[in-house]
Amino acid sequence: MEIEKNAVAGTLESSDAQVTVEPADILELSIESIVANQYVKQIKATIQETLARLGVERGRVTVIDKGALDCTLKARVECAVFRSCGRSQAGIPWGGMIDD
Repeated sequence: MEIEKNAVAGTLESSDAQVTVEPADILELSIESIVANQYVKQIKATIQETLARLGVERGRVTVIDKGALDCTLKARVECAVFRSCGRSQAGIPWGGMIDD
């Protein structure tokens, strides 16, 4: 899946995360988290696994985490990626593999 345009998912509320995706020539990941000292490795792994499952190889992904659980991070990344390529209208198999 390719990031075609800028898209955002999530909020800056407590226990949530705001994920922004933008087109780019390489895969860039930026993470800002209130729990970075304790969990940045797990946050990064969750985001990278979700991007890999979706087949995203290029793009700039910015995550502002306010203590979100892994399932929330996955959902926010999926939603932002789906929005960026116009796949969020209907029939999305959330949490599953997308067939092209």
